[in-house]
Amino acid sequence: MDTLSTPQIETKSGALAGTMADDRIRVFRGVPYATPPVGSLRWRPPQPVQPWEGVRPAMEFGPDCPQVTDLARRAGRESEDCLYLNVWTPADAEPGSLPVMVWVHGGSYSMGSGSEPLFDGVKLAREGVVVVTLNYRLGIIGFLAHPGLTKESPNHSSSNYGLLDQILAFEWIRDNIAAFGGDPQNVTAFGVSAGSASLSLLLTSPLANQLFQRAILHSPGAARRLASLQQAEENGLILGDDIEALRRMSPEELLARMPDLGPKVRGLTTPRMLRPICDGWVIPENERAVFTSGRLPAVPIIVGTNTDEGSDLTKGWPIRALDQYEDLVEQSFGQFADEARKLYPASNDEHVRGRVAELFADTQFNYGARLLGQAMASKAPTWRYVFTRRYPGRTEGPMHGQETAYVFGNLSAPQPNDPVYDDTDHQLSNAMLKTWLAFAKTGDPNNPAIPQWERFDPARDNFLEFGDRIAPGTDWRRPQLDFMERFFGAVDQPDEAK
Repeated sequence: MDTLSTPQIETKSGALAGTMADDRIRVFRGVPYATPPVGSLRWRPPQPVQPWEGVRPAMEFGPDCPQVTDLARRAGRESEDCLYLNVWTPADAEPGSLPVMVWVHGGSYSMGSGSEPLFDGVKLAREGVVVVTLNYRLGIIGFLAHPGLTKESPNHSSSNYGLLDQILAFEWIRDNIAAFGGDPQNVTAFGVSAGSASLSLLLTSPLANQLFQRAILHSPGAARRLASLQQAEENGLILGDDIEALRRMSPEELLARMPDLGPKVRGLTTPRMLRPICDGWVIPENERAVFTSGRLPAVPIIVGTNTDEGSDLTKGWPIRALDQYEDLVEQSFGQFADEARKLYPASNDEHVRGRVAELFADTQFNYGARLLGQAMASKAPTWRYVFTRRYPGRTEGPMHGQETAYVFGNLSAPQPNDPVYDDTDHQLSNAMLKTWLAFAKTGDPNNPAIPQWERFDPARDNFLEFGDRIAPGTDWRRPQLDFMERFFGAVDQPDEAK
């Protein structure tokens, strides 16, 4: 075997043969980090990967987890046997020498993949880091709770299998990444949407202590109210009470049942199903209680959101008329509804779509991102950003997740909205890539490509804007987010007092 064009790595489970992405970067695709979670292992915690003999090819992406999506992906197939990761590393990296950046993809816990072209790690790896992307179980396969599953669990838990997959992947990285050139004590976890929401949850989990040393959270769904185990179990019973019969169903049959387990319009302030829950084991309690009590571990973070987090994610909601909007506000905020109407005013039907998008953005992303920054700022160095760059020629956005291509330097990768970027975008991408790299390498994002980025001070409510310009700012949606703090502080009081 030509080790120049087919580089080899020896992991603790066996040897891998990868490929060269170019003359400088080795890439190992489809590296197993767990035993395939199929058959009797469906809806059970992931098990460590079994050793193999000989040299295992690591030249193609592992299968994506079963899902319903039209996202651009490169795996070419789906399977429950999906617990694989991918590594990009400089060809000349000495063992254990380089910072590691581990990307956790988003997709509302129901779609996505580490194989997406946007997440290709070549450009980051060229700058002297080891890049890892990973898959984890999704949707009904990754987050089903059910009394039958809880009964068979030695931890009296069900759901959160996707989070357990992520934890095992980080443990595999800790134990094996040195062979790829990565320093297992210098790991920066970063992700978007459900990926960064997962990282926020892992910061509160006793099972994930010290698995990464830094974190960058793009639009995390942090501090949302989570369903209890009992609530999620009751929802799971919609599928029936025979777990073994459910285990015999094909992934396609299970995916067809997912709409039965969740509403088309999800609650703004109520728990969601088929996502992480408070199971008493992986996630003992709601994040907000951990954040506000100062019990977060000291982990340096960057956290931020985009200007328009809500429009794209609520475009299919059947809330178009003023009376429907009034009902949404009343159901979501109860005794706080009048204050919500003043901060999110709508006087006719034409206002409704914009206000729904703003409410969704603030309840699901902006509030939690700020709260996480506030909680961590007293524990560890914390930086906050707001991404404001719209696609050239567009009057809306930037929407949820549109900053990702800039960070990876992958503006040419296929994207749903087919943006055509200009020089400003390429300059911004270069600056963000260098900034994220500086943080991963040194724990401080400051570098010559940006103006001085001051640490987040909750009293000043400061951030750095990444947009047509890169500049400091303060008070991003402060009146609305202060309202959210009053609301969630009040409604959480009875639970926290128990």
